[in-house]
Amino acid sequence: MITSFTRLKAGGRLRMLPALLAVGAATAVLAACSSSGTSSGGGGSTSTGSPAAATAGGLKTATIGGATVLTSARGFTLYSFAPDTSAKSTCTGTCAQNWPPVTGPASASGVTGTFGTIKRADGSTQATFDGHPLYTFVADTAPGQAKGNDLNAFGGLWHEITTSGTAPAGSSSSGSGGGGGGY
Repeated sequence: MITSFTRLKAGGRLRMLPALLAVGAATAVLAACSSSGTSSGGGGSTSTGSPAAATAGGLKTATIGGATVLTSARGFTLYSFAPDTSAKSTCTGTCAQNWPPVTGPASASGVTGTFGTIKRADGSTQATFDGHPLYTFVADTAPGQAKGNDLNAFGGLWHEITTSGTAPAGSSSSGSGGGGGGY
């Protein structure tokens, strides 16, 4: 009985090799995707992956493309969506998957402006700044990027949140030829 088990095990190794290679390749692909894909966005996280599901808490500022913009605690640019109102986010479903709402109350040391919250359609709380619901953008894969600035997507324009409330004249902080922009 032991002899036959050994033969099956030895013969099974050859059949298992392609399967192990496939599993290894799939693991490598998943690891690569997860390093630039979504993260849980915990407040104390030191990951520099995508800003998905950003939690507000202590926000900060950064100079990106010559403009001082509001960022998440991890340095990801925050955006506003033109169709939103001070009391309602219109970005839901697929929109919110691409532009994750910043959840919870927010504050930022040294920033002049009013922080607040709104209740989203799904019942969650979203942070606001000067009446603008706050979002991150999944295409910003590293701190200091503003790839979503001046994009027209999901029925409206997206703008980085500048701490002055105005766009720097003639500049582009997205690096993609956009026209700068605030809100």
